[in-house]
Amino acid sequence: MMNGQQYKESLKKLKPIIYYMGEKIDSVVDHPMTKPHVNSAAMTYELAQDPLYQNLMTADSHLTGTKVNRFTHVHQSKEDLVNKVKMMRMIAQKTGTCFQRCVGLDAMNATFITTYNVDKKYGTDYHKKFTAWLKYVQENDLMIAGAMTDVKGNRNKKPSGQSDPDLFTHIVEKREDGIVIKGAKAHMTGMANSHEMLILPTTNLLEGDEAYAVACAVPVDAKGVTHVFGRQTNDQRRLQGDLDTGNAEYAIVGGETLTVLDNVFVPWDRVFMCGEIEFAQDYVTRFAAYHRQNYGGCKVGNSDVLIGATSLIAKMNGANKASHIKDKLIEMTHLAETMYCCSLACSYEGVKEEAGSYYVNTLLANEVKLNCTKNMYEISRLAHDIAGGFIATLPHEWDFNSPVTGPLIKKYFVGNEEYSAEDRIKIARLLENMSGGTALAESMHGAGSPQAMRIMILRESNMEQKEELAANLAHVKL
Repeated sequence: MMNGQQYKESLKKLKPIIYYMGEKIDSVVDHPMTKPHVNSAAMTYELAQDPLYQNLMTADSHLTGTKVNRFTHVHQSKEDLVNKVKMMRMIAQKTGTCFQRCVGLDAMNATFITTYNVDKKYGTDYHKKFTAWLKYVQENDLMIAGAMTDVKGNRNKKPSGQSDPDLFTHIVEKREDGIVIKGAKAHMTGMANSHEMLILPTTNLLEGDEAYAVACAVPVDAKGVTHVFGRQTNDQRRLQGDLDTGNAEYAIVGGETLTVLDNVFVPWDRVFMCGEIEFAQDYVTRFAAYHRQNYGGCKVGNSDVLIGATSLIAKMNGANKASHIKDKLIEMTHLAETMYCCSLACSYEGVKEEAGSYYVNTLLANEVKLNCTKNMYEISRLAHDIAGGFIATLPHEWDFNSPVTGPLIKKYFVGNEEYSAEDRIKIARLLENMSGGTALAESMHGAGSPQAMRIMILRESNMEQKEELAANLAHVKL
């Protein structure tokens, strides 16, 4: 397994085409916009080397029998599912941000099950090819970006009915040696600092959509691949110093890209689905459930940091003893721990699949994420409530360092005299960035929109059984 520095060195060997604000990024390890995201992902490597965290960060591979980073592991037990959640909460506590590797982990686990099921029906060899690639990933400790979300175009039309066929990733050519794909994947968390991407279909597919039923592995720097790094709230602050960034070392969110695939060649040994439309929906469902499970881990870990920042701001403001402040901190904690409970529950209720790996309870996994779409906003609202208008009017770091205005800021932005104005500003900026803009949008739409969760909850709720329970008690014959 690699450590954090070895991970960074491995990225320097890659040559992906990445653009930000119209200019090409030469090194994701060194560029100020991508460096914090590299640092947060590096933490997943560094903690795996720490004996204190190895129980959470590592697992024994069922493919090689050797110890591997849990982010490359296929879940072999309910304990694996639980440890995944606990691991994510712990890493988020240490970084205060998205560490990006969960999407690839979830894509690999969904692919493990799906390829097995496709092979069972059609006698294909997708599962054998996928496990060979997975073994390669484990042995080299690679970071994989899960690439599922297509740009989708007109939502009223199916993939093959779009005016532009490239609005969903699709196969444009089948050759003796492999396939050629074209399209794009959007909102790709961690893509800029991954080694490879695992491409999945993104939606239910119907007859005529066969070209869009594609799953495959592609290096991030493969010929024909171009990444456009997305902007984030307050991202230009990274060019202006550390004080105003809130979390200068690790950033605030995951660092997403639009990844364009322009006639990208994929050899057959890296193709894991090719036209099997009837398996696409189950593929999406499994990936989504695994991914929604995560939010009660990583978002709760981030909430731990945000709640801590809010408590500190209350102390720095001299308001921490007020009963209504304590009540709001209690409510923030309650909201966070409720999400955590759901994640643990969907893990403990997981089941063993015929493929041999373990899968989460789909209903409870969707409950995790639906709670997140509400609770993270409420936690942030309460943070703003407690912090006060102070965070809305903070001056620039340059003003703080100015010989003219600096002394004024240091004098008048002191609250509780036990804390300096600088420390009060640092905590306020951390709170500001963790509770606004990009961070909240990601909490709402990461792993699917709230409506997607509601649809799945209805689908998995077994309403007929509930009706039968009521009818039996009321002596009503259905």
